[in-house]
Amino acid sequence: MPEDFHQEPIDQLLAHMAGRRFLVLTGAGISTPSGIPDYRDSDGVRRGRQPMMYQEFLAQAEARRRYWARAMLGWPRVRQARPNAAHEALAELQARQDISGLITQNVDTLHDQAGSQDVIELHGSLHRVLCLDCGQRSERQRIQQLMEAENPYLAGVDAVQAPDGDTLLDPAFEARFQVPRCPHCDGERLKPDVVFFGENVAPLTATRALQAVEQADGLLVVGSSLMAYSAFRLCRAIKDQGKPLLAINRGKTRADELLDLKLEEPCEQLLPLLAQHPL
Repeated sequence: MPEDFHQEPIDQLLAHMAGRRFLVLTGAGISTPSGIPDYRDSDGVRRGRQPMMYQEFLAQAEARRRYWARAMLGWPRVRQARPNAAHEALAELQARQDISGLITQNVDTLHDQAGSQDVIELHGSLHRVLCLDCGQRSERQRIQQLMEAENPYLAGVDAVQAPDGDTLLDPAFEARFQVPRCPHCDGERLKPDVVFFGENVAPLTATRALQAVEQADGLLVVGSSLMAYSAFRLCRAIKDQGKPLLAINRGKTRADELLDLKLEEPCEQLLPLLAQHPL
């Protein structure tokens, strides 16, 4: 246990979770220790520039060019990210059947890499690419190789990493960018297989998430401000069912008034300690 860490947070979690199988909902805060930036500060306010909106991406070829130019430079950091102690602790808890399941808002697949099973990806995965013309999916690394081959002028260009594999790229580099084409149909409307801002969660995914809430004895939120309605609605659902709602999160959440317990300790320290105890 870290020297500056107290037993009280663990005791509080155990008091609520012992004898119950909680569902866990994770957000960007669990992946920041793995080097992936998050969208919001401790007050829940969005950092930096406005993210790409779904309707803009659909309607404007220039928006898709801008997205993919920046994403080409941001992908290597996402691909190289590795699970941290918090991901590994949740995988251990699930393997012991101490938690009922796992829902994530993240698109980095770090839970899968840590060994978690049947993770509900509320917002999709950056590791897949969807063709909006033919509906086929491709591996993201395959699309990356196509983009790098067609845009060698970007080799070695340095860009500041942003959330979800985006980068802060100088617009001067975007005009010449060759947008990747679908390996299946040669269409040029490729989209990362994630839920953009302004886009709805897939109905099947939303249904699975609500079913998981119904089957759980409670909900533990880890590293999420819950500002996205797709996550917040799960918190409201668990409270409507009279079940406990807990959070491990630094700073404000949209569900603060609903929480039975909120801890602000680092999740990468707290969750491994929780995993040392049978629930």
